[in-house]
Amino acid sequence: MFSEEYDVIVVGAGHAGSEAAAAAANMGSKTLLVTMNLQTIAQMSCNPAMGGIAKGQIVREIDALGGYSGIVSDKTAIQFKMLNKSKGPAMWSPRVQSDRMRFAETWRNMLEQTPNLDFYQEMISGIIVQNGKIIGVRTSLGLEIKAKSVVLTNGTFLNGLIHIGDKQFGGGRAGEKASTGITQDLINLGFEAGRMKTGTPPRVDGRSLDFSKMIEQPGDDVPEKFSFSDETKPLKQQRSCHMSYTSLDVHDILREGFDRSPMFNGAIKSIGPRYCPSIEDKINRFADKDRHQLFVEPEGWDTVEYYINGFSTSLPEDVQFKALRQVAGFENVKFFRPGYAIEYDYFPPTQLKHTLETKLVSGLYFAGQINGTTGYEEAASQGLMAGINAHLKVQEKEPFMLQRNEAYIGVLIDDLITKGTEEPYRMFTSRAEYRTLLRQDNADFRLTPKAFEIGLASEKRMRKMEEKKIKSEAFVQFFKDTSVSPEEINEIFLARNSALVNQSDKMFKFFSRPEVTMADMKTITSVKNYIAENYLDSEMIEQAEIQVKYSGYIEKEKNNADKLNRLEGLKIPISFDYSKLKSLSYEAREKLSKIKPATVSQASRISGVSPNDISVLLVYMGR
Repeated sequence: MFSEEYDVIVVGAGHAGSEAAAAAANMGSKTLLVTMNLQTIAQMSCNPAMGGIAKGQIVREIDALGGYSGIVSDKTAIQFKMLNKSKGPAMWSPRVQSDRMRFAETWRNMLEQTPNLDFYQEMISGIIVQNGKIIGVRTSLGLEIKAKSVVLTNGTFLNGLIHIGDKQFGGGRAGEKASTGITQDLINLGFEAGRMKTGTPPRVDGRSLDFSKMIEQPGDDVPEKFSFSDETKPLKQQRSCHMSYTSLDVHDILREGFDRSPMFNGAIKSIGPRYCPSIEDKINRFADKDRHQLFVEPEGWDTVEYYINGFSTSLPEDVQFKALRQVAGFENVKFFRPGYAIEYDYFPPTQLKHTLETKLVSGLYFAGQINGTTGYEEAASQGLMAGINAHLKVQEKEPFMLQRNEAYIGVLIDDLITKGTEEPYRMFTSRAEYRTLLRQDNADFRLTPKAFEIGLASEKRMRKMEEKKIKSEAFVQFFKDTSVSPEEINEIFLARNSALVNQSDKMFKFFSRPEVTMADMKTITSVKNYIAENYLDSEMIEQAEIQVKYSGYIEKEKNNADKLNRLEGLKIPISFDYSKLKSLSYEAREKLSKIKPATVSQASRISGVSPNDISVLLVYMGR
């Protein structure tokens, strides 16, 4: 049945698996995507949304690299918001509400139109390894499928266990069975495994809600989009979300169920996501809070199903229902299904290389929740990188890696493989020390040339990026070269309560004032004419404004990044014996021997390795 050998087999078709399969196939690898259910490809298992704080930057990076997540998000969005717009551009984060059913359908359609990609529906129950190298996978029916590389993207399905109150049953998602076999194979090979937990809120019938008692949350007046390509357009119509609050009465009812809660009675032993806690965890940890926000999010354009963001829970269904009916607007609520928690196997990501290939088995890659992360965006970015590197490995080409100063994806992967994680890892802007460089607006500048070089981003993408770069840089130069009279600029300064000037000067200097905006500058005749004559679009204009406003911060961060790169250039052999460096602390020897950092820079980020230990390492290496 499977007589041929695949270049890449991807196990699991969630966000990580879908991106991995698309990347490997688009780069030319003969690829097989195996999933337990072909009807749930790229299913939004939890919230019907993409992006958000730091996650939006990741989606734009995936798009800039040639992945599909940004395009699918744009095509199936029902609302767009640019979060943190009141802060500096390093903090701006795009987010869309998605049509859940159209999202999965669009992903499947795009994958089916991808050359070199085959599909197969069955459970993979084991992997086949020979002499430390992956050679294939084994299905639950006993079929063996040969492969030169394998990407595991099992999500929450590995020995998944669902909890609703004191009820427990095996499953990888509501209504879907768990996956068994792979964990034991990996443990037998010497991998360390652990358990994690995540949860999801109830879904309710919108016809039973009173939205007049809630606060409307509309999308942006002028919506943007995720993808840098011309394949998608900004939304012209949007659906609103709504907001309500819990109360002390709600909290009292929820506490009634604590004795039957798997969170508190010991049934759940694993750690859940710190930054997306269940409602029972919130009222337990923040007992001083009288209320918590709930976001009421539509699941699509036409459906009446709503997702109650902020009410993730594993409490008994009767307690969930009774408590939610005390929330304003939910007095007559009807459930589509209750919330639940799920425990699943993961493998501490310190067992991986920067390419997401395992250190123990050549050609085997892990991506997504199997690495201890949470979130569609984090999973998708790992899948993309694993798919790229599985293809490159098969082709015997140099691996593709992103540094911390090049992408949020680089920060994510470096954090995982260097520091590991004992709780579901979520990306935040605060995790990126070079976030002024890693903005959502310049992801194409940073990453499209790299993706074009390895054969993933198209030439059309590359040309579009180059035009944007050339035109935005020329616009910045225009501000540096062109003077403006006091008469013209003082009109703007008067309106902005800014100090007036009495002589002409370069526009760049005046534009650099914090209170002066691009909208102000566009009232100047020469600026207005320049934009029209050079056919500048909104992205080029925004890019120029950011480069003018934040030039000092950007330059400073570039200099800091250059210092980091000098240490990144100092490679450490994989076979390096740290035990002979007696001047290293015991903890440093232990951690360095376990993680086997690829560079001195990575070694410096390992918890327990001090600056003194790095000095010892540099001296030994003759630096």
